[in-house]
Amino acid sequence: MHEYTSSARVWGLSCPGFPEEVSRARRWTRDILRGSPLAEDAELIVSELSANAILHTASGQTSGSFHLALAVSPQVIALSVTDDGGTGTAPKVDHQGQEAEHGRGLGMVSALAHRVVVHDSQSGHTVTAELFTEVGLAGGHPC
Repeated sequence: MHEYTSSARVWGLSCPGFPEEVSRARRWTRDILRGSPLAEDAELIVSELSANAILHTASGQTSGSFHLALAVSPQVIALSVTDDGGTGTAPKVDHQGQEAEHGRGLGMVSALAHRVVVHDSQSGHTVTAELFTEVGLAGGHPC
C-alpha cells in the first residue's frame, strides 16, 4: 500500500446494501473530488466496487452494508470499499471475453487505477484502488 503523507485527508461513508446506494456512493465521491482531473475515474471505480459488494457478498443481504473510504493526498487518491464478506473467496481480477455478461468489473477497475490491492479478513474484503496524481509514482504509466 502506498504510504500516505501526513497531509492526506480521509473521508468515510457507510451504506446499507441496497442497489440504489451505488448512486449515493458515486455522488459522494464526485462531491469530494469536485474539480480533480481524476474525479470521473474515481466515480466509476467506486460505482463498480460498490456494486460488486452488493452483488457478490453478504453486503447485499438483509441488513448488509458496505463501507467506503476515500483518502486524498497530493500524490494519490485511494478509494476503498469494504464488504461484509460471506463468500469463500476474495475478489480477484478476471479477464473475461467481450461476450461475458459478468465478471469484468475488477478488470475495469484495474485498467483505470494505477494499483488495486485486495485485503481479506474474517469480517469481509477491502478492495483499494489507487490513482496516482503524480505520473512519476506510477513509473510513467499505469500497471
